[in-house]
Amino acid sequence: MTTVRPALARRTAVAAVMLAMSTAGGTAPASAHTRPLEPIALAVSLRLATADTVAAAKWGTPSPIDDPAREAQVLGAVAAQAADEGLSAGRVQQIFRDQIEANKEVQRALFGWWSVAPGAAPTVRPDLTQVRPVIDRQNTDILLQLREQEAVLAGPGCVHALVDAAVAVAAEQRLDPLHQATLARALVSICGPVRE
Repeated sequence: MTTVRPALARRTAVAAVMLAMSTAGGTAPASAHTRPLEPIALAVSLRLATADTVAAAKWGTPSPIDDPAREAQVLGAVAAQAADEGLSAGRVQQIFRDQIEANKEVQRALFGWWSVAPGAAPTVRPDLTQVRPVIDRQNTDILLQLREQEAVLAGPGCVHALVDAAVAVAAEQRLDPLHQATLARALVSICGPVRE
């Protein structure tokens, strides 16, 4: 039996989600029973939506996109919450590293766009202290969904269910190509056991 390397598996999952998103014309309405991972895909998408506000807050300031201290704080908090929920702290931290990296990819893309199209750059600077509680709430929602959907996440149909959920969320949220791609990036490590 051949073992697929984790990096290759992640790239394959991202490619599958992106392909499904790009080829989905309209998806039939489905319930939580037919799309059990839609709530987690939605929570991830809503967390990712904060990247636009974070980018606007940092644009034109000395604040860098990479914020190792804040990232460590987030990862520490989710590890503690995971332990309280009986989930694997290491596994949860990997899932949230992907959330953070996807968020930074959105910020970098927006910074790039604003650099070449200054008229599109934000003129109002949001307060990061008001955005962080929103991110923290989304983190809690994602953790709740990890716990509630652990059987689906550990099952053989997880990737298919996750792709289906991501396509539905992308359509419902009317995500542009940047946010579709970064949603796929944020979801790459969701499938798999969440308990040790």
